[in-house]
Amino acid sequence: MTIKHERFELSNKDGDPIRGDVRMTADSKPGAAIVICHGFKGFKDWGYFPYIGEQLAERTGYPVIAINFSGNGVGSDLLNFTELDKFEANTFTKELADLRLVMDAFELGELPGVAPRSRFGILGHSRGGISTIVTGAEDERVGAIVTWNAVGQIDRWSEETKQRWRSDGRIEILNARTRQKMPLGIGLLEDYERNSDRLDLQKAAAALTVPYLIVHGGADESVSVAEGEKLAAAAPEGNSRFVIVEGGSHTFGAVHPFAGTTDHLTQAIDLTADWFTRHLNE
Repeated sequence: MTIKHERFELSNKDGDPIRGDVRMTADSKPGAAIVICHGFKGFKDWGYFPYIGEQLAERTGYPVIAINFSGNGVGSDLLNFTELDKFEANTFTKELADLRLVMDAFELGELPGVAPRSRFGILGHSRGGISTIVTGAEDERVGAIVTWNAVGQIDRWSEETKQRWRSDGRIEILNARTRQKMPLGIGLLEDYERNSDRLDLQKAAAALTVPYLIVHGGADESVSVAEGEKLAAAAPEGNSRFVIVEGGSHTFGAVHPFAGTTDHLTQAIDLTADWFTRHLNE
């Protein structure tokens, strides 16, 4: 099946670009769309994300949008971290605002090649699960959500790290793939502390009224299965499902550049496509 692919760029209130892709079939279903949110040190063109977009568009029939959050650090070449100043200034609530802006633009018919949509499924990987869960609890346009290997709580920093962060105004995280030292500004910590109630992921999960699928790799080396268990324990019974992909890594075995799917990734996509097909049709 042929998948149409359109790129777009929106500007948030600070004038920073939110770059994205729309993938859809020629006879896509009306009404709903799916949005993919990348995680920490992630980007929409990393490894498996284009493949996931194609698979979900073909198998659900809905348009699929993948975005780069405005502060993810990847520049206009779409593949390299050339905007580390924006990465340093990024915050959790900026990402929430970016996601809402994309949904607004889609609802208003401002994205290329596709009719307006007013109902959304959201898939978030790793840190992208934060925006997915909170938006799922806050925005009535959301019809279903899925998280892959999402954190169960944001505050995972030691007191020593926080003290150093406040003293220096930033901390640096090594990107193991690119070997870049990536700065996190103090604004990220302050944003969490100012908005800790809104960003309480277990509280947000408990407040969900939309179907929630939690998928977690059993061998996730970055976010332990215990984090997924926290979300599963908080989410309303009867409206959520928790699935462990046994042996699955943080990216379900996929690499960048993409070298093809894996059994673990296929399982995660199967679960996700079925979830959105069933619940966005309701």
